[in-house]
Amino acid sequence: DVQLVESGGGLVQPGGSLKLSCAVSGFPFRRATISWIRQRPGKELEWVSTIRGNTDTTRYADSVEGRFTTFRDSTKDTLYLQLNDLRIEDTAMYYCAELMTGVIGGQGTQVTVS
Repeated sequence: DVQLVESGGGLVQPGGSLKLSCAVSGFPFRRATISWIRQRPGKELEWVSTIRGNTDTTRYADSVEGRFTTFRDSTKDTLYLQLNDLRIEDTAMYYCAELMTGVIGGQGTQVTVS
């Protein structure tokens, strides 16, 4: 079974940084196309970024472009989302999702900027 497990969230002041992790199992990691999505309090799910399998081409939402970076470590089957220059409006539960299988990480990781 494909499984994704997020971690790395926390409480940070505005302008701070965090690095989120998404550990992937049950799927050829280099082929995985993985998106980060988030849900802010009282809001719908929002797409944040995508990294494509094999090519590692990345795309970002306008709201995070230039501040967030997604990259993978194939030695650890783990995808990362580096969050820099965090803003209060980045406060959200962050999830990773593998697009070929449609599997979303079940637990998410909470980022609170305050």
